[in-house]
Amino acid sequence: MQFSKMHGLGNDFMVVDAVTQNVFFLAGADSPPGGSPPWRRFDQLLVVEPPYDPDLDFHYRIFNADGSEVSQCGNGARCFARFVRLKGLTNKRDIRVSTANGRMVLSVTEDDLVRVNMGEPNFEPSQVPFRANKAEKTYINACRRADSIVRRGVHGKSALRHPG
Repeated sequence: MQFSKMHGLGNDFMVVDAVTQNVFFLAGADSPPGGSPPWRRFDQLLVVEPPYDPDLDFHYRIFNADGSEVSQCGNGARCFARFVRLKGLTNKRDIRVSTANGRMVLSVTEDDLVRVNMGEPNFEPSQVPFRANKAEKTYINACRRADSIVRRGVHGKSALRHPG
């Protein structure tokens, strides 16, 4: 299986073309000699598939390193758009894709930047993958890393990172 490694604003991605090559993944596959499987060396695995709908250009699948499939990744979508153009899978500037979450358009500008319209954010606790007892105006989520404490505050569209 051929794949490309891409970076988007601090995220590492492995991108696989499942349009021109036959690709399938086995759950629980053993690690190759000398280390972990390639998908565990990345934050997320992005899979480019043929569209399920003739009105779309591609289907976009996103997997976390633990193998769980997620519905959206904005930085991944930007890499996805660059990948399909660099690999010659399309020359379109507006690339229509489906994901597990629905449809979106990835727009490549004249200077090769990528814009992604992911729709309106939804901060309803039951729709966000974390647990909250009730709806709040601001949510604080702190976790400790070896080099710092990361605090993520979500209020509108802001996110903060403070060194510990």
